[in-house]
Amino acid sequence: MTRILLLGGTTEAGALARALAGAGIDAVYSYAGRTAAPMDQPIPVRTGGFGGVAGLAQFLHDQRISHVVDATHPFAAQISQNALDACAQARVPLVALERPAWQVAPGDDWICVPDLPAAVAALPDQPARVFLAIGKQTLAAFAAKPQHHYLLRLVDAPDGPLPLPDAVAVVARGPFDVAGDLDLLRAHRISHIIAKNAGGAGAEAKLIAARALGLPVILIDRPDFDQRVLPPRHVLGSVAQVMAWLGHAGTERGV
Repeated sequence: MTRILLLGGTTEAGALARALAGAGIDAVYSYAGRTAAPMDQPIPVRTGGFGGVAGLAQFLHDQRISHVVDATHPFAAQISQNALDACAQARVPLVALERPAWQVAPGDDWICVPDLPAAVAALPDQPARVFLAIGKQTLAAFAAKPQHHYLLRLVDAPDGPLPLPDAVAVVARGPFDVAGDLDLLRAHRISHIIAKNAGGAGAEAKLIAARALGLPVILIDRPDFDQRVLPPRHVLGSVAQVMAWLGHAGTERGV
């Protein structure tokens, strides 16, 4: 029996959910639970953590999961690590659906940094107006540079005071377009952008807008998933490739 666990939360995961539903494949979509109102999906949805590696391995057993697709955010290192370990324990095939990273283009003014502390350090000492496009989980790190004004774009409205002394939040859900991001950057007189190199088209508009306006972008590189952190995974770059993999792995209508 084929039953897919889709670890989601990305645009690509939604596209794969639609493909699985269209093919009549039994699957469940898992959200981490960080968004108050996640997007509806055409397959059954569960929300929340699994309880670490042991909990996920037990879920795979109890739910008779035959294959796992990790289509989480490229920066969601912990769940990717847990999925890898749990699937190894349960002997369940795993594939990662991962969108390519963004690449610098002519006209871009990028400063690529390895991690969050390096992004904080890369900001100037003089006051700036910073579009902080990194989600809500790691905002507090930028309190180390309180002289800046920060513009935040969040999926959900803040449920308490922002951890920054001078900040304003815009609540919006992607995908975003270039015209809208140009208007946003101009309206808030943004001088710098900080973003994670998530890749994909849904959030690329801010980079194109920054290129048009000549703004510097501090871009945080993806985690280095090497042998010490995350052993090599089978990584595919498109929904079609994942559906073909499921077909080769035994899914009856996976192509």
